[in-house]
Amino acid sequence: MGARNHKGESDVTVKFALLASAAMLLPAVPAAAQDAPPPTSAAAIDQAAPAEPVPADGSDIVVLGFGQSRQVQTVAAADMERLTPGTSPLKAVAKLPGVNFQSADAFGAYEWSTRISLRGFNQNQLGFTLDGVPLGDMSYGNVNGLHISRAAISENLASTTVAQGAGALGTASTSNLGGTLQFVSRKPADAADLVASGTYGSNDTVRAFVRADSGDLGGGLKGYVSYAYLTTDKWKGDGSQRQHQASVRLMEDLGEHGSITGFVNFSDRRENDYQDLSLDILSRRGYFADNITNDYATALQIGRVYQNLAARSAYATANNGSTVGFVAPWAGAGYSYPTGFGTVDDAYYDAAGLRRDWLGGVTFDMHLTPALSLVSTSYYHKNKGQGSWITPYSPTPAGAADGNGGTLPAASTSVAGLASPLGFRTTEYAIDRAGNLTHVALETGINRFELGGWYETNSFDQARRFYGMGSGTTPNRDARDFQSNPYFTQWDGKYDTETLQYYVSDTLSLGQLTLNGGWKGMRVRNRANLRTGSLVAGSIEARDWFLPQVGAVYSLGQAELFASYTENMRAFVSSATTGPFATTQVGFNAIRNTLKPETSRTVEGGVRLRAGGLQLSAAAYYIDFSNRLLTFANGSGIQGNPPTLNNAGDVESYGAEVSAFYRIVGPLTAFASYSYNRATYQDDVKNAAGTVLVATAGKTVVDTPEHMAKGELVYDDSRFFARAGADYMSKRYFNYLNDRSVGGRLVVDASLGYRFGEGFGPFRGIAIEGSVTNLTNKRYISTIGTNGYTASGDNQTFLTAAPRQWFVTLRRGF
Repeated sequence: MGARNHKGESDVTVKFALLASAAMLLPAVPAAAQDAPPPTSAAAIDQAAPAEPVPADGSDIVVLGFGQSRQVQTVAAADMERLTPGTSPLKAVAKLPGVNFQSADAFGAYEWSTRISLRGFNQNQLGFTLDGVPLGDMSYGNVNGLHISRAAISENLASTTVAQGAGALGTASTSNLGGTLQFVSRKPADAADLVASGTYGSNDTVRAFVRADSGDLGGGLKGYVSYAYLTTDKWKGDGSQRQHQASVRLMEDLGEHGSITGFVNFSDRRENDYQDLSLDILSRRGYFADNITNDYATALQIGRVYQNLAARSAYATANNGSTVGFVAPWAGAGYSYPTGFGTVDDAYYDAAGLRRDWLGGVTFDMHLTPALSLVSTSYYHKNKGQGSWITPYSPTPAGAADGNGGTLPAASTSVAGLASPLGFRTTEYAIDRAGNLTHVALETGINRFELGGWYETNSFDQARRFYGMGSGTTPNRDARDFQSNPYFTQWDGKYDTETLQYYVSDTLSLGQLTLNGGWKGMRVRNRANLRTGSLVAGSIEARDWFLPQVGAVYSLGQAELFASYTENMRAFVSSATTGPFATTQVGFNAIRNTLKPETSRTVEGGVRLRAGGLQLSAAAYYIDFSNRLLTFANGSGIQGNPPTLNNAGDVESYGAEVSAFYRIVGPLTAFASYSYNRATYQDDVKNAAGTVLVATAGKTVVDTPEHMAKGELVYDDSRFFARAGADYMSKRYFNYLNDRSVGGRLVVDASLGYRFGEGFGPFRGIAIEGSVTNLTNKRYISTIGTNGYTASGDNQTFLTAAPRQWFVTLRRGF
């Protein structure tokens, strides 16, 4: 690790003392209003039939979807607060059955590494919403939304609801083939309060959070403003990850007439990346192999050697194998990589991800009559993003801007007149999207009828640019800065998406039996306007006006039976790096009239039981997934080669899930889940002539563990509190022919804390907590697929997990 990860003991003590002082100086305002979130309205959860609201007394921190015809679980804020502050809410739901969540950092917030899948459906085949507002598919490439770690401060979330098989009809998503995650924000408190926390831990991690609630200002007007800051050094290599977040929420409570809520959320996240690894690199360079951000001289030498080797190979090919007369572009650099490096891809100098987001909106939740209600949310999202790689594949020409107002001269050792063997490559993003979701509900006796719609326009700008790097002793550009003055634009396009979706649903309560059904329809138009380069210009559309969903719940007193059938479609995305536009114009023209959107049909059923302190849920499912589009990676990710898109036909998935929550005694609870999933490709990948390109039939879907088991014990007597959790996952394949895989692993986390109550003077209302992630210091591969998947063989497409890390937190008001 870099030198800045090895602070002296005195420095650690001073930082922790400052955090402790800040927490204890907060005024002792009563915090009762923060003990549990108020129940959330149906509309706020997903604009349709919601999961059962989290109990207002906070007695159950996990609700197993009672009353729902689908497999649904809700995790309350009280459970999320047991994790280290700043932890992604995705990590909080990782213990639920069927949920495969991976990240290379302790917080689960490092976006390049964050992956979540449900029942074999990967992240961009799921739906995500925040208070009903669509977050897109939360992909790293920032195409049609933003990640939840930027959309909301984790302490401001009241609940997270997971529907493993299919989201509700009104969910604002065009990608939810295999389930949804719906995040709900906490409402402003009725009483004024000040809530804060400070965290210090491994790798010089500092996390601070503060929220000020106004309380009722009169006439039902109340709100809060909050701010969060995170900075941490990488756990290996050199570099840091930093985020600023701010949130403002204002609510006018109209009592029986409803409410009006406005919000603005801001995030600025900048993170140095970890090096993507392959099994080969891992075996040669070890678990802690990373980018060489603290060694610019070595990065320059690797680039020189690579370009000498590439130029010599090209010369030999053009001269029947002869190298007579060849002159290397970098004199004196030779043809051997520095000791410890076997290929040009073993280590790059640096890489980073930058994201700046504004997300705002207003919701009118109106009770027009005792039977008729209307909810309408209008929202706007603006994003600026940049993904950076300092690459040896694109040397900088002499005369390129140096980023500091000057130009770069030719390097003294460059025969070809180059300024540097390295270039600064970016993928640049700009999202400008706005939309509205509106639904009405009519309740008449035993019947509830709903009708709703969603409209969004998204203008997405994306470009691939290169900026000049020099050959000096220190780099002239920082990967965590937005860049200007490129020397080359490889491609630049404007990608427009227009989304129109509607739904109709009806719920009929017949005593013990509840029936629900309806359908949704959507049309998504995608257009690519290429301004520079040789990628795709054109348009494509996905449309289906009838996607039905039916379900039933039969109550047996303390138990209930449920079943549902759902059809869904995933629309195409408008991007130069994913979807049908991420190819050549010739390739797009060949597929545009025959390419079909992915669709799924899901059947699931099960039983739930609630008796005393026990909640139990068991479900089985079958999924028919059609027109599965497989993206084949071409070369290492840093090269930026367009991927190949192929229709792999059908995927069949079936499995079972069991989860249980049990209150053993008053303060002691246990939660456990197990899931089995078998997901296989049913067809080979073929070309237009019917020739088999990749024999995928019968192969297991990539990144799909067959077995997952999770469990945790929680003790909380209002003074002492503790948590221990374990997460097991079986092996996962990372190529389509299943000849390479990563092994299973068992990971354990734990935390312990104490709340100071009456009799502790100025400490009253303060809590101190210590937490440890990866308690057994397990070394394992966490994320796979960072650079896509290949047909067979090894691939530089995974990241190793963070080792054991510790954190200490002081809280007030939680």
